[in-house]
Amino acid sequence: MKLSPTWLRDFVDLKVDDHRLAEDLTNVGVAVEGIAGEGDATVFETEITTNRPDEMNHYGVAREASAIYGVPLKPIPTKLPPATEADVFPIEVHEIELCPRFTARVIRGATIKPSSPHIANRLALLDQRPISNAVDATNYVLWEIGKPTHVYDMDLLEGGKIIVRKARDGEKLKTLDGVERKLTTDDLVVADARKAVGLAGVMGGYDTMITDKTKNILIESAWWDPAIVRRMSRRHVLHTDASHRFERGADFESTTLSCNRVAELILQSGGGELVGGIVDVKSKHLDQAPIALHISEVHRILGRQITTEQILRILTKLGFAYTPEQGDDEFTVQVPSWRLDVERDIDLIEEIARIHGYDKFAHTLPSFSGTVVELPDAQKDAKLRSSLLGLGYNEAVSLTFISHEDAEKFSSAPVLELANPQSEEASVMRTSLVPGMLNMLAYNLNRGSGSVRLFEAGNIFEAAGEDRIEKKAACMGATVESLNRYLPQGATLDVSKGENAVTLEVFRSFKGDVESLLDAFEHSSLSNDRQVAAYYHPGRSARAVMDGVLVAQFGQLHPDIAAVRKLRQDVFIGEIYLDQLYRHDLRRVHYEALPRYPAVERDFSFIFSDTVDFEKIESAVSGIDLGELRSFAPAEIFRGGNVPSEKYSILLRAVFQSNNRTLSDAEVAQWTGEIVSALKKLGGEQRA
Repeated sequence: MKLSPTWLRDFVDLKVDDHRLAEDLTNVGVAVEGIAGEGDATVFETEITTNRPDEMNHYGVAREASAIYGVPLKPIPTKLPPATEADVFPIEVHEIELCPRFTARVIRGATIKPSSPHIANRLALLDQRPISNAVDATNYVLWEIGKPTHVYDMDLLEGGKIIVRKARDGEKLKTLDGVERKLTTDDLVVADARKAVGLAGVMGGYDTMITDKTKNILIESAWWDPAIVRRMSRRHVLHTDASHRFERGADFESTTLSCNRVAELILQSGGGELVGGIVDVKSKHLDQAPIALHISEVHRILGRQITTEQILRILTKLGFAYTPEQGDDEFTVQVPSWRLDVERDIDLIEEIARIHGYDKFAHTLPSFSGTVVELPDAQKDAKLRSSLLGLGYNEAVSLTFISHEDAEKFSSAPVLELANPQSEEASVMRTSLVPGMLNMLAYNLNRGSGSVRLFEAGNIFEAAGEDRIEKKAACMGATVESLNRYLPQGATLDVSKGENAVTLEVFRSFKGDVESLLDAFEHSSLSNDRQVAAYYHPGRSARAVMDGVLVAQFGQLHPDIAAVRKLRQDVFIGEIYLDQLYRHDLRRVHYEALPRYPAVERDFSFIFSDTVDFEKIESAVSGIDLGELRSFAPAEIFRGGNVPSEKYSILLRAVFQSNNRTLSDAEVAQWTGEIVSALKKLGGEQRA
């Protein structure tokens, strides 16, 4: 919003220039983002936080300046002529909870004409279009003291009275913007004896607006319940300067002042006669509860360099009243009507700190007693992150909310619904990290970043009856281009074998990254199978099972899902279930001297059916329990040629070695025979 520093100086005598004023206001929370113009035409472009409607006007900001510089704040002038005797204009409030206060005044015989240059120029500086002296008076008071008001052509109010009521279902109201709106019983309106003449706290009605023919004016200044103003503003898609302030909490005690101030401005410019006294229908008080403030608590949080005298001076300048209670330590502080954001003693301490100046507090370490408690999985988390960073993945963070569609597609867990979701795309707590990872990969790909490697560690959520379950998980994501670049040194992709062969080679590189992470944890066995979720490519994906428990699944995203998400490259994702993985301790590094005795290698060439994968082969050999078998791995795989279809030829290499003796040929021959027997039991055919 825009503010005029010249207007601010009407209420407080400031010795500093506009640039220094802007800097000092920014330091206490009234953020001046920019300065335009010069001289009396200077304008501050400010950013006011939503919890401070009291600062959305010149008098409120002048109060802040008064506290900053310790100079007096001038009162708002209201000089009204004596009112003639007349019957009080009747006001009926049927919804006292939604409108606990309604104040009004009557002016007769006024002349509607353009505002004075002083009023018109000040409004124009704030991008407010001058309309007429009566309407401009309400806008001027809005920007002067922050209280929205409204003026009616009293001769167009039927029945000679005002009624505050709920709208009738289907009732229509043409608002000042010329739009006819269909109302419901959820709307609160200002009405005359026959019809609605204004949408309470949002916008007045077209049929009773001020025109050149208006002579008699009714001025309204009310306090409306913030919740109903917010709901009406959203329902009718009608956000106004008035609704912006009412829905954040207007000053309950300013209705009389604002009503009198509008009347004063109209009488000054358009003449007329003030008729009758002020009508103030007040059904209840909205006094805020007093707050107990202990000086010792202020010192505990802010430090002892701020004195009691300084504390009380700051509070007084900001409009707070205080009463001593016990000695010099405890005070009861009464919160002013315009500070609805102050509810606790810590709010008062924040006020003291920002006006005193954060830069004036000494730099000290926070007080601490006790011992530092490390989280149970801190070391494992650190190892996981350092390993992923070392593998070339960058850490990223996604939203913890996903859509129903993604929750159903990427998980079977029951979802936790959000009570007030911002959109369908973020309506449930995430049951998987995959949707967020795919969104981040797509974001990078759509902006020209083809080589992307990301990881995220966080919680996933699922419903458990009336309770909820949070599980730790991690997710890796990489594009094909990034994995091509990070293949093991010396590895090459044989493009002549086709795109499928290239992508399969990339999958093996990604699989190596996952296995590097899992290998950091103690385990007896780690195997892979292909029982992956449906959103993975069936031929380029796997699950990792550690000691009989699923700890990860990974692979290429299914092409159908990649097409729906319009991913510009094939991508690989890996899900690591940390709640299961962290049941294993981190692997300890043990020193082991190099063997003194030579190793013996033996190769085995077999033909197997495609249904027999290496996991089964490895399991069969491990079951023999050969103590001197140091490694058993595939050296070469071949398909085609003389090998029948649906079968493959594999060259297996076993390494035997003892730590305390040289192995004999007879021993090695016996062990190789046992291996051959085990492989034949799997259906393998040994090649000559």
